[in-house]
Amino acid sequence: MQDCKITFIGGGNMARSLIGGLIEDGFNPQHIHVADPEPQCLELLSELYPIHTHSNNLNAAEGCNILILAVKPQQLQTVVKQLAAEWDKDRLLISIAAGIRLDDISRWLEQAETPIVRAMPNTPSLVQAGATALCANHAVSTAQHELAESILRSVGLALWVEDEAKIDAVTALSGSGPAYFFLVMEAMEVAAKELGLDDETARLLCIQTAFGSAKMALESDESTAVLRERVTSPGGTTERAIHELEDGGLRSLFENALVAAALRSRELANQLGQDNA
Repeated sequence: MQDCKITFIGGGNMARSLIGGLIEDGFNPQHIHVADPEPQCLELLSELYPIHTHSNNLNAAEGCNILILAVKPQQLQTVVKQLAAEWDKDRLLISIAAGIRLDDISRWLEQAETPIVRAMPNTPSLVQAGATALCANHAVSTAQHELAESILRSVGLALWVEDEAKIDAVTALSGSGPAYFFLVMEAMEVAAKELGLDDETARLLCIQTAFGSAKMALESDESTAVLRERVTSPGGTTERAIHELEDGGLRSLFENALVAAALRSRELANQLGQDNA
């Protein structure tokens, strides 16, 4: 990958995160190009990294091996159609724009055999702790699979799904998931303060408990159910709390929430995939 030229179209938070991750992994920053219409964005990128910045998408894309679309979903169709006129069908295109399907990108590009990877990262990628699902079309080679995975792995976990339809479930789980955990943490902090803890103590204990629990789950071979059972002593405080959560329908609430998020993901993909949307 060291000999590749990588171009980002869009220089927002996720692009900055990936650029930082790539450079930290040892990728040559002189091989990274970024295009963005906002001068302030390009100025910030230039201050952070010794990379090449452009105000023109076509200039930035010229001669690149990998092009990463890091624009808002509503802007993607316009950007792809602009690039289509001078597109090299051998270059790898990676889209991190939420909700846009592989076939729609291929249609706008007017290049049926272009290798395209769709990636669904989440916001913890901003602190190199992301979870990303990737899906490729039939034109992506084994080497390009490895390149795409290496790029997204620079900001956290990267996993492949074979069926693009599963991206809706990924969106509901890891894409929207940080908000669910923040909501749970928020509720726990409020309850702790009502029990008498001061704001900072409640906040720090909650955050560290969340971090520690996630670290234990990540490093353990046991299921989360088994880990929960080990913390739940019969007749103890945790068992009493778990009973309250179960009686309140916590499992059904989460199931309903993820189903609703997956359905909305499908709706947005249908809307955003329409021509001239």
